[in-house]
Amino acid sequence: MKRYSLRALAYMAVFVCTCFSANLYAGWFDSNNAITVPENKVPNPNAPAVKYAATIRATKYVDGRTGLPAKNIGIATEQISGISGSDLLLDREVAELVTSAIKKRFDDAGFQLVEDSSALYELSGVVKELTYNVKARDEISISIETTLKEIATGKIVWSGVVAEKDNRFAGISGNSKSDIANYLRNKLGIVTKKTYAAISDSLMASHPELFNLAPGTKPIAGVTVLFASGANQPASSVTPAVSVMTPAKTTGILVLRTKPARAKVYLEDVYFGMSPLRVEVEAKVHNVSVKLDGHKTTTEKVSVRKDETTELELVLER
Repeated sequence: MKRYSLRALAYMAVFVCTCFSANLYAGWFDSNNAITVPENKVPNPNAPAVKYAATIRATKYVDGRTGLPAKNIGIATEQISGISGSDLLLDREVAELVTSAIKKRFDDAGFQLVEDSSALYELSGVVKELTYNVKARDEISISIETTLKEIATGKIVWSGVVAEKDNRFAGISGNSKSDIANYLRNKLGIVTKKTYAAISDSLMASHPELFNLAPGTKPIAGVTVLFASGANQPASSVTPAVSVMTPAKTTGILVLRTKPARAKVYLEDVYFGMSPLRVEVEAKVHNVSVKLDGHKTTTEKVSVRKDETTELELVLER
């Protein structure tokens, strides 16, 4: 009897050691292979207190990559702590990740993101490439095409491709799942920042009345502009641009809030955006009209002084 008991214990020990080795290779008992790219949901502390007049409806980007499933970003030929197998998979579709990152970038910069037809502009795009391969060195390649157009006319304001390629040595200890997630987040952040910089320049140049800014230009490495409204340049091999914003000389800041919020704001019958609204306008007396479904239109005159901030709050009646 004792002999059988010892034999059973030996089999159990072998079984436990085998399972331990398998789980160690899979990544310290982590059976979930999916890579989660961390998102910063905290508002940008440097963002404007009140949103710009420009409103944007961002549609989901299209996954235009070839040969890769929606959540797959590449392969690994080196061992990764937290991941078993060779396929590198995200916890959500690549198109969803890119769309979320782009929206976060514009929201942090002060643009109003809306979901309905009240938006002035529509942002859309294609993920042409997003790969991450772990070999002797980590290799990452991102290429995203983005287009901004006016919803009312269908006219393209800006269209271009932003690309980012890089590689790194993970170190003697190798990669972990979190290392890959953070590196991918960093590189995607570079792409979204360049995309925003290039688009905002063209938007401000084509519709300065929404910003009252005089834009300049400077190159952005990694940005290939396909079309930029107002640019006297060919559609290919165009020098990318980003705003160097200089306020007009005789302007002031108008900060307008309404109760309830999300009302349409018009200055001299020109639509400027939805409340709350912060906009730089000519220093003079302005006719302000505010409209919201189910409420009476409210009209008010407000004097905006040069180099000063004027605040106005309107209560809308039903």
